[in-house]
Amino acid sequence: MTLEAVEIKAFVPSKDFSVSKRFYVDLGFTIAWSSDDLAYLQVGGSSFLLTNFYRKGFAENLMMHLLVVDVEAWWRHVVAQKLAERYGVRAGPPEDRPWGIRDFTLVDPAGVLWRIGQNIDGPRRISADEGATSPARSRT
Repeated sequence: MTLEAVEIKAFVPSKDFSVSKRFYVDLGFTIAWSSDDLAYLQVGGSSFLLTNFYRKGFAENLMMHLLVVDVEAWWRHVVAQKLAERYGVRAGPPEDRPWGIRDFTLVDPAGVLWRIGQNIDGPRRISADEGATSPARSRT
C-alpha cells in the first residue's frame, strides 16, 4: 500500500460567480472547465475550484497562497489590469515577510484574501513582541 497524493485543491467561494470568474481570468488564471456551479481554474501547475456558493463569514475568513517565481511581475500585472479599481477590491503592494516570503495581498470580489508571493532568504526568528500579533491574516 502506497499513500501517494496527486493534488490538493481548495473550494473557493464566490459572491457573484460570473464576476469572480472574470476576476480570476484577469488575474492570470485560465478556466480549464466550468459548469453553472463550479469552475476549475489554473495557472501553471497550480489550481483551485471556484464555487457558485457564498457565505460571508466563510469567504472573509478564507486565505489562499499562490507561490510564484516573480512576485514583482505578478504585482505589475495586477496594477496594469487595474484589478482593485475594476472589481472594487483591496490590494497591498509587495513586502518582505518575516517568514521568508515576499508577497502582496489581494482580496477577491467575495472577500477571500490571497497572498501572492515568492520565496526569499529563509525565515528570520520572530521576537516575542513581534509574534504577539500575527501579520498572516492582514487585510492590507
